Amino acid sequence: MDGNETIIKPRMFDRQYWRDIWNYRELFYFLAWRDIKVRYKQTVIGFAWAVIRPFLTMVVFSVIFGQFAKLPSEQGVPYPIMVYTALLPWQFFVGFLSTASNSLIENVSLVSKVYMPRIIIPASKAIVSFVDFILSFIILIGLMVFYRFVPSGRIVFIPLFLFLGFLLAYGLSLLFASLNVKYRDFMQIIPSFISLGLYISPVGFSSNIIPDKWLLLYSLNPMVGVINGFRWAILGGDVNIHISGLVLSIVLTIIIFITGLFYFRYTEKTFADYI
Repeated sequence: MDGNETIIKPRMFDRQYWRDIWNYRELFYFLAWRDIKVRYKQTVIGFAWAVIRPFLTMVVFSVIFGQFAKLPSEQGVPYPIMVYTALLPWQFFVGFLSTASNSLIENVSLVSKVYMPRIIIPASKAIVSFVDFILSFIILIGLMVFYRFVPSGRIVFIPLFLFLGFLLAYGLSLLFASLNVKYRDFMQIIPSFISLGLYISPVGFSSNIIPDKWLLLYSLNPMVGVINGFRWAILGGDVNIHISGLVLSIVLTIIIFITGLFYFRYTEKTFADYI
C-alpha cells in the first residue's frame, strides 16, 4: 500500500460524522440548486408546473368526492379549499419521498468514488419539494380570496406540521434509498406505495367520515396526522383535530425516522460495493 494513501471509512454515529455533514454543506447547496435547475430546465412554463399539478388534482377530487359522491366538507369550508389544504403536505411528502428514494442510484459517481456523508444526497431533495410547496401555497391564497375565506390564526403552526411531514418522508426515503442500492426492485414498488397512500390518506375527503371507533386505527397512517394538522391550522373555526391520532402519528413518524436513519448508516459502508 502506498505510504501516502489515506483510507477514509464512514463512521457510525460519532461527532466526526456530524462535523463532516457540516463541512460538506456546500455540496448540499450544490446538489439542491442543481436539482432545481434540472427540474425546470427546458420546460415552457417552468415553475408553474409546481402549481398546475396540485391545482388539477384539487379540481378532480372536488368533482369526484364533492359533487358526485356528495361527501361533506369540514364545517362548511368550500370543498376545493379543504382538498387543497391536504394536497399541500401530500405533494411535499410525495415529491420528497419519490426523488430522495432514488437519489443514491442517480448519483453513482458521488456514492462510489467520493468520500462524503452520503446522507446529504437524499436530504438535498427536500429543497425542491419545499420550493414547490411555497409556489403551491400561492394557489391556496388565491382560493381563499376567490371564496372570501379567512384563514385561522392557527396558521402559524403550519411549519410544525410541515416538519413532521419532512421527518416522515426523510425517514422513509433513507430506508428506501438504502434498499434501492441493493434491491433495484424497490424502484418499482415506491410508485405503487405512493399511489396506495393517496387513497388511504384524507386528501380528497375529510377524516370526519371515518367512524370514531376507527380513527385511531386509521391514524396508523402517519400522514393522517400531518394532513389533519394542516387542516386544523389553516381552516380554523370548529375544525377539530383528533389528539390521540395526532400523537400516534408523531410517535410513528419518529420511529420511522430513527429506523431509516440507523438502517442508512448501517448499510452506508456497503453502498459502493453494490452500486
